[in-house]
Formats: sequence, C-alpha cells, structure tokens
Amino acid sequence: MNYRRFPYVKKLLLLPALISSAIAADAPIPERPEYNRDIRPILGDSCFRCHGFDKATREADLRLDVREAAVEDRDGIRAIVPNNPAKSEMWLRMISDDEEEVMPPPKAHRQLSAREKAMIKKWIEQGAEYQPHYAYIPPTKPAVPKVELAPWKSGNPVDAFIRAKQLEHTLSPSKEADRATLARRLSLDLTGLPPKPEEIDAFIRDAAPDAYGKMVERLLASPHFGERMAVWWLDLVRFADTIGYHSDNSRNIWPYRDYVIRAFNENKRFDRFTVEQIAGDLLPDANLETRVASAYNRLILSTEEGGAQPKQYEAKHVVDRVKSIGTTWLAQTFMCSECHDHKFDPVTAKDFYALGAFFADIEESSVGKRETGMIVAPPEQLAKLTETEQRLAALRAELAAPNAQLDEKQAQWEKNYGKVPDDVLKVLKLAPSDRTAGHVKKIATHFRSIAPELADLRKKIADLDKERDQLDKSYPRVLVSNNKAKRTVRILPRGDWQNESGEVVLPATPAFLPAFMESTPEKRLTRLDLANWLIKRENPLTARVFMNRLWKQFYGAGLSRTLEDIGTQSELPANPQLLDWLAVEFVDRGWDVKAMVRLLVTSDAYRQSSIAAKEIITRDPLNRDLTRQTRWRLDAEFIRDNALTISGLLVDKIGGPSVKPYQPAGYWENLNFPTREWAHDTNENQWRRGLYVWWQRSYVHPAMLAFDAPTREECSADRVRSNIPQQALVLLNDPQFVESARTLAARMIKEGGPTAESRIAWAWKLATSRTASADEIKILTELLAKHQQEFANSKTLDAFLTIGLKPVEKTPTKAELAAYTSVARAILNLYETVSRP
Repeated sequence: MNYRRFPYVKKLLLLPALISSAIAADAPIPERPEYNRDIRPILGDSCFRCHGFDKATREADLRLDVREAAVEDRDGIRAIVPNNPAKSEMWLRMISDDEEEVMPPPKAHRQLSAREKAMIKKWIEQGAEYQPHYAYIPPTKPAVPKVELAPWKSGNPVDAFIRAKQLEHTLSPSKEADRATLARRLSLDLTGLPPKPEEIDAFIRDAAPDAYGKMVERLLASPHFGERMAVWWLDLVRFADTIGYHSDNSRNIWPYRDYVIRAFNENKRFDRFTVEQIAGDLLPDANLETRVASAYNRLILSTEEGGAQPKQYEAKHVVDRVKSIGTTWLAQTFMCSECHDHKFDPVTAKDFYALGAFFADIEESSVGKRETGMIVAPPEQLAKLTETEQRLAALRAELAAPNAQLDEKQAQWEKNYGKVPDDVLKVLKLAPSDRTAGHVKKIATHFRSIAPELADLRKKIADLDKERDQLDKSYPRVLVSNNKAKRTVRILPRGDWQNESGEVVLPATPAFLPAFMESTPEKRLTRLDLANWLIKRENPLTARVFMNRLWKQFYGAGLSRTLEDIGTQSELPANPQLLDWLAVEFVDRGWDVKAMVRLLVTSDAYRQSSIAAKEIITRDPLNRDLTRQTRWRLDAEFIRDNALTISGLLVDKIGGPSVKPYQPAGYWENLNFPTREWAHDTNENQWRRGLYVWWQRSYVHPAMLAFDAPTREECSADRVRSNIPQQALVLLNDPQFVESARTLAARMIKEGGPTAESRIAWAWKLATSRTASADEIKILTELLAKHQQEFANSKTLDAFLTIGLKPVEKTPTKAELAAYTSVARAILNLYETVSRP
C-alpha cells in the first residue's frame, strides 16, 4: 500500500490498536503478568528505542530487553531488582514527577498509564521473569484441550483450542450460519467465486451428515481453488507484469503466475513449493517447471534506464530480495537493517547482507538490458523448434561448403563484379596476395548470397528461417534464475551503495535463528541451502507465518493480526497455543496445504454466523476469541469476478498471458520511454478473472486500485480494506460493471419469470445468495418503474446500451433493457453482493 497516495488508510490501520488499547485500559491486571503477553509490549513501545537491541541509539549503555543487563549492578544501581520495585531504578523513574528523571522522558511523547505502571510493578514483585520472544522458539505441539465443546459437535481440534479460550473468558459462540450463507462463504473463500443458485439449493436439500464435507471437497478440487490462493501469494512475492522503476516497461513473467496456480491446485507440498521458487534451477532434478518456479527471484524492481548506476541497482536488488524472503517466509521487518542494526528485533546489518549474499549468484544485468527469458513450452514443441534449427544449420553449412564449380564462377565474377556493399568492395580492391583469410571468407559469403546457382538454396534457408522465427515467437518466455559466478556482497554502512568500506559477507542465515550450516570460502552456501533452511522443522517462523496468514483468509484476521511481522513489536497471537499447534500440525502433515485448509473450514468456529448477539460484540469487539464469524468486503479481483459471474460473462479459462480490460483513456499518459497507450482486449480476454489483469506497478488498473489492490512495488502480506466513494462509482460506472449489469438485465428478462417482482427476486438471489425481502423487492420495483419512464424518451439510450464489447441483447424494447440495467447496477452495488458473509 502506498500511504502517500492514500494517507487516510494509514490512520485506518491504527483503529484496531486504538480499540484494543481502550479495552486494555479497563481490563483487570492479570494475577501473574507474563513478559511476552503483558510486559514486553509496554517496554517495546516505551523503552527499547533507547535501551534495546540497537547499540547506535542505546543510551547510558543500558539494555532493558535482556534480563542479565537489566538486573546488572551498575555502581550500586540496578534497573530492575527482582521482587523489589522500591529498589528498581526503572520503576522509580517510571513513577517520578521530576521531568529530568521520569521515563519515558517528556520528549518521547509517551506517558505510561496507571494500569501499565501497576502491571510492571506487579511483574517486578513476582521476580521480573523474562521470556524469549515466542516466535523465535521452535514450536512444540501442545496437547489439544479437553473441554466441553457444546454447542459445537464436530470434534475438530481447532474448536477445542477456541472453546478453551471462550470458556476462560466466560464467552459463548454464535449459532451456526444458515446453509445458504455457508455455501456462499465456502465458495468465495475457496474459489473466489460466488456459488450458483442451484448449488445452494442442492446443499440445502442434502440431508446427509456429510453434506457440508462433500461441498468442501468439491470446492477444494475446483481448478478455481488455485486461482483463489494465488492472489494471496502473488501479493506476497510482489508479482507484476512490469519492472517497476523509471519506464516501468513490461517483462516476460506470467508463466510464473500459472506455476503458482498449478501448485495450489495440485496441492504441491509447501516445502517443495518453497524450494522450487528460491532454488528451482539448482535442484538435482531441475526441470522446466522448477526453472519457471525460480522466476520468483526475478520479481524484483529493476530499470532499463541507460544512465542508471549499475552498483546502485545491484544494491537495490540485494535489498529487494532480502525484504521478500523476510516478509514472505519469515514475517520479519528485515528492511530496517539495510542501514543499521534493528532497533527492536535481534537483526543485525550483517544478518541483512549475509542473507542477501545468497542471491549474488543470479545472472542478470543491473541496468539497461532487457532480457527475453527462457522459452516455456512442452517437450514436443521444443523438439520441433530444435529440429527446425538443426535443418537450418545444415542448409547454412551447405551454402558455405567448398565447391569447385562455385569457386570458378566466383573467380570470373571477381573480374567483372557489379555494385557491391562498401565493405566487400574494399576487400575486392585488394590484391589477392594481400587478402587475409577473413577477407577471402567475406568475398565468398557475399558471392554465395547473390550467385544465381544458389537461389533455390537461399530461398529454402529464408523460408526455414522465417518458420523458425514464427515458432520461436509463438512460445511464451519467462525470466528465470541462472547460476553464475558470485558477486561480492558487503555490508553497506547506512545503506550507502557508494561506500565500499563495509565487511565482505558470505551467505548466512540470521544469527538469531537456529542454524544448521555455515559458509566458508571453500564451500559457500547456496540458495538451495537457504530454501532447505526455511523449511527445516527447527526453523521457528516459516510454518507459524504460513498458518497465521491462512487463518486470516478464513477468519478475517490472523491469530496475530500483524501478518507482515511476528517479531518482537508484533501483536501476540490471541491464541498462541492454537497457532503453535497448527504450525506443527502443518509440518507433521507433510506441509499439506489443502489438508490445513480442510481442517480450518470444517471447524464449527468457521461455520458460525457473522451476526452475533450484542453482548458478545460488546465483550469481544475485535472477535479475538472467535465468538462469531467475520464478514468483509471482497478483494479487488474477486469483486470483478463476482460481477462477471453473476452476469454470466465470466470466461473461466485457467492460466495464460495477462489480459487488458477496459481502462480510462489517458490513464497511462505519463508513462514514458516509450510513451504508451492502453489498448484493451477485443476478445474473450475482456471477461477473464481479475487475477489475470495486467499489473502495471506504477499504474495499477484504477478499478483494482479503488478496491485497495497493492501496487506490488513491495511485498504485501495484508490488504487494507477502505470504504471510499470511488468504490461505489466503480461499481456503477466502470464499463466492465455497466456491461455486466446490462447482461444481467437481459438474463432477468429472459430467465427471471414474467413479472418485475419475480425478475428482481431472481437477480437478488443470484447476486447475494439469499431471498430478497418484500421491502427490498418493492424498492427496486419502484426504481425500475422510475427508470422505465425516464428511458422512454432518452436521447442517450443507445450510448448507454452499447457500453462494452458484448452485443446488445434482444429484448422487447431498448427502454426496458436500460431500466432493468439500472436495477442490475443497483444490485451489483449492494454491500451484500460484494461481501463475504
């Protein structure tokens, strides 16, 4: 998210924290305050900037983030004296009225609340026990709580952890959602597409005990499952069709997107998925698929500007890749360490550049050069290209082969040559004794290009060369990773790429995490080593990070809501035992993604209604105890898919090059080097899923941007959901949605029954998956009548009905179609239509 474009969004991000703080201010102090849960957040927010990990900003040489330093005797003064707040300098400073002594100091603009002070005092009284940050300790599998699950009855282990928390807080869950809601929720969550009315009706009629389970399995097996999961992953790895910097020109990368879709559909093990992307070219069994997967390493922002400084962009590429690994797999804010040791997390600048050194083997041009990439084609097609190139080489060899008769003809021609190229003429004027072997070859090559005796052979070569070029252009290409000699990577002081005084580093994993390998000059670690380290059971982050994000997909927020960061400044998980259990279960099940999705969506917690009792909302306002399900507006791509599906326009082809739907004229007017104009597709690509829309980093499609799609200039672990007027304008006026509304209107007239009421009810159910109320039908019937009257004499009727490429459907009158289009626009604009229930 670019906060410079949307400054209000940054304020929206603070709302959950503000609400949480307001709740916490009135909450009782725990009987036994825990360091991670209760104390670290206070110290991290108030103290660690000046008394934490970063020695560059540390004052008085005092650390409070390490117990040994905090309790150390410093000339008779100790910051913390366990069991004795009255002798603890930290506590005394916190309660001081003296502006010269109070901590945090007034200039910090951070005042501790009475509750926070009381919490710290109680913690010191009880011994001031520290804990390592939970996320840096390899998870162990806690026992599933033995609790009364009622009213739940599935026996799902996930429910046991949730009910244990609810019972601890004397909370009760909400009732199960109705079947229509469950069908809609599951379909949107697992495929990104709304269910068909007949699918909902079939589920409602199915009285079998496994009816819900069968629906889950059907949707998991859908080829659209991979498309739904891919959107989330492509945000993380910042997939885009363009290079990002300067001219933001296009590049060949879309086959990587198709690899991701295929991987989720085929349920590729997540550990293998990880390895193939980071080191698919280095695998002993490397093949076309793993090479395409290695395009992940090429998703960096780059430039083709000839005047750019290569060393600067070489440094940018290191930074970009470290950020990506740090965000995608580890959920750590490594980027702070580009310039200095991290101020809060135990990440050093050396950790940062040593991680970047893993990628110093990738063959690429830092600036100025455009690569076409590797051909992506099945073996039989590649074989045809190879055979054509072999035939072409043979014909060219025949053209250049020694030939006595030709040599005689050439000798005669040399005595009486006509007009020839200047470079050949220059050689011909030399005496035969002065000609080098190169000169002789140049004359012979030119003669063979004009000799009448070789005309047929030359035509065969030209035709075959054209055939080879056509074949070559017909195959997609993708940028991939190619291993080459290793570049030198140094620590850049303050991130200054011009400062080469920093220490040279070898590839190494961050020192604060478990390691099982070490680089030496003789045996340098590789990207394959890094990938294997990420998926090693002892790595405490990868499985936790994945499961936290998967949880968000089905429950609206992560167990820790800071999806991009589970470092020391992150929100602690609302249910840490559940997160650890899920992480270990994920590894124990062989990194099986579909198995974990199945586990989450078959829980009773998932099946709760999102409409909760007022008391539940009051006592659990942020739904951290999962006392209900959550409803939210769909992501940008799925809003588009939703309208196309409801209207019947969706072309559900899987994979292929990116597509270009309608876009406002002039939107690209500031794209230069070269200047460009958007040319929208004029075929079925116009109605493909949002996942396939061309992603121009500097100018993301405006309809996508309005619904908070990221630019993908940075890795995005979580999309902000805003609520702005432009969204309603997109749904009402974007040609894609107007065209969808008109197509839906024609369906209403043809398929919705004989009356206005029946047609509106039919469309309402199609769009929202529920039956419309009498009042809702009445409002839209009145809207229909109003617009029928207005369109009866409208001079803009034809212009309105011809928006989009879809031919205008035949209906009794144009005014009727236009009026129903207005109703369809209203239905497509409903909050329920664009929301997951």
